[in-house]
Amino acid sequence: MGYDLVAFGAAALTLAQATIETAPGVGIDPSVTGSAVEAPAGVSQAAGPPGAEIDFSVVGLFMKATLTVQVVMVMLILASFWCWAIIVDKILEFRRHARHLAEFEGEFWSGASLEDLFERVGPQPESPAERVFAAGMVEWNRSVVAGAGVIPGTQARVERAMSVAIARESDRLTSRLGFLASTGAVAPFVGLFGTVWGIKTSFEQIAVMQNTNLAVVAPGIAEALFATALGLLAAIPAVLAYNRLSQDADRLIGELENFSDEFATILGRQVDRARMPLREAG
Repeated sequence: MGYDLVAFGAAALTLAQATIETAPGVGIDPSVTGSAVEAPAGVSQAAGPPGAEIDFSVVGLFMKATLTVQVVMVMLILASFWCWAIIVDKILEFRRHARHLAEFEGEFWSGASLEDLFERVGPQPESPAERVFAAGMVEWNRSVVAGAGVIPGTQARVERAMSVAIARESDRLTSRLGFLASTGAVAPFVGLFGTVWGIKTSFEQIAVMQNTNLAVVAPGIAEALFATALGLLAAIPAVLAYNRLSQDADRLIGELENFSDEFATILGRQVDRARMPLREAG
């Protein structure tokens, strides 16, 4: 009975080996005990474990990306750096202007004469409030005639001069903020373009290698998603900073307009006082 079982097992093993040897695309390595399946034609096998030779670091993804995706990445990185430079510069600028405005308003309402304050400010003021004040004082001095009072329409001309000065200061305060808005709106789509291009390259690689293994397409997909990440990295801070800096700029411009109205009120009072002797003489 034991001899029959051994003979049956040997016959079954011989039949299994013969079946494997006759199967298409499959061979037995005589130097190895057991059986090994050969890769189908047109499909390459990795020399080591999947992903062992693939560098998924930031530098590695950039170096292995196609030229188009690399250009997209460089554009987004440069845009991100420029946005941060604008953000830091504007934050420091707005803080400096707010401090100068508070200091100047303290001097303006301290009781000193307008002429003394204008002489201290000088022809080239540093802060927006001082430039608005200087514009109004220049027009005021031009409209005052010694011994004859003020020229008719002085107050309107002073207000227009300060309005022009405020418009110029508004342009200075909001300069370069448009780049933040443009980056926040365009950067995600630029990153998406890089993503689409990288995925297209991955599908082309699948067609060329005739292999749908994830190890073949994973690097291309990772590069594509990295381009999307760079687009969001440039867009999100740009949008947040644009909203905050726009509010700060509007607040400073509003304070300049309030100061202009208060200054125009003071000058209007002086105009009326200058006209009173002329009315009495008439």
